[in-house]
Amino acid sequence: MSTRSRISARISAISESATLAVDAKAKAMKAAGRPVIGFGAGEPDFPTPGYIVEAAVEAARDPRFHKYTPAGGLPELKQAIAAKTRRDSGYEAEASQVLVTNGGKQAVYEAFATLLDPGDEVIVVAPYWTTYPEAIKLAGGRQVSVVTDESTGYLVSVEQLEAARTERTKALLFVSPSNPTGAVHSREETVAIGRWAAEHGLWVVTDEIYEHLVYGGAAFTSIATVVPELGDRVVILNGVAKTYAMTGWRVGWLIGPPDVVKAATNLQSHATSNVSNVAQMAALAAVSGDLSAVAEMRAAFDRRRQTMVRMLNEIPGVLCPEPKGAFYAYPSVKELLGKEVRGRRPASSGELAELILEEAEVAVVPGEAFGTPGYFRLSYALGDDDLVEGVSRVGKLLAEAR
Repeated sequence: MSTRSRISARISAISESATLAVDAKAKAMKAAGRPVIGFGAGEPDFPTPGYIVEAAVEAARDPRFHKYTPAGGLPELKQAIAAKTRRDSGYEAEASQVLVTNGGKQAVYEAFATLLDPGDEVIVVAPYWTTYPEAIKLAGGRQVSVVTDESTGYLVSVEQLEAARTERTKALLFVSPSNPTGAVHSREETVAIGRWAAEHGLWVVTDEIYEHLVYGGAAFTSIATVVPELGDRVVILNGVAKTYAMTGWRVGWLIGPPDVVKAATNLQSHATSNVSNVAQMAALAAVSGDLSAVAEMRAAFDRRRQTMVRMLNEIPGVLCPEPKGAFYAYPSVKELLGKEVRGRRPASSGELAELILEEAEVAVVPGEAFGTPGYFRLSYALGDDDLVEGVSRVGKLLAEAR
């Protein structure tokens, strides 16, 4: 009998998406009749705007879209993405520099698969989105984490980045606004980080999917635009999921230098071929339209953001910096670890999150999933009433901590 493992070591090493796992457990409990409120999944609670849906319906009736189309994306969508990027961030790119992907996750994976050789290092700021480590690992790369915390609002400094750089460092992953913290780097900070990367000949992979979700005095800054010194060593990741409430449509994209885009397109041609044509035409309507629907959603998120942060900071033992972007709060719960709550003493944020789900019927994602134990991520992309009820339940339970 063979002693070989049934599953490859490469795939066995992949961790389940913690955010999707928490969301699935919350939905299962809800289906069983429990009144669970979920703060886990990072998706807007709004429906996709009607004009986008109508574009998809029309495309479904068009025989042209019943066939294979170019693996790298519909030419008209690639052109529209280039124009949208110019409009929203001032970055100049040709349609030939765009690769349309099956959601933002495929863009993340293909970027690293195209850039990295085994042993190449990528500097990643923690807390980080759960998919980044897995994509880097699958590509044969090695993640080097630079940990930030609530004392700086989860912002990273050039000094921290330089301390993490080695002769094997090939790329920096730059994410602003950030998932999971909502941190947004200022223009000055972004320029400094970009110039540091350019000085050392590093690639910058920048995930800009939350570009339109910034609040208060914060402003989105594209590192690719404000640091022209990066030249052809920058790759932009983006998609329609968050801005247009289109998480289920699965359309993302990668913008980069021609050789990188050509190589990534070759990879996609063998992995998945083209993105669904109907979804691509919906995305074309989204990126070609105005941003009025986005403005309405942003106003609602801003209101919920302020409510959530205020309520979380009223809970003894919880400290929550104000997120400036995306739709997440990332409070520290370190002071509560080891304290007794209903006969249990959770020693980690993972154990505390499990207790909250069981006792308060509220789902949050523990910081272990994002590389920084001792924290929770809560999405405020849910209805106002559910938000208040959910945080109230958490506060009532944690008030029992002794």
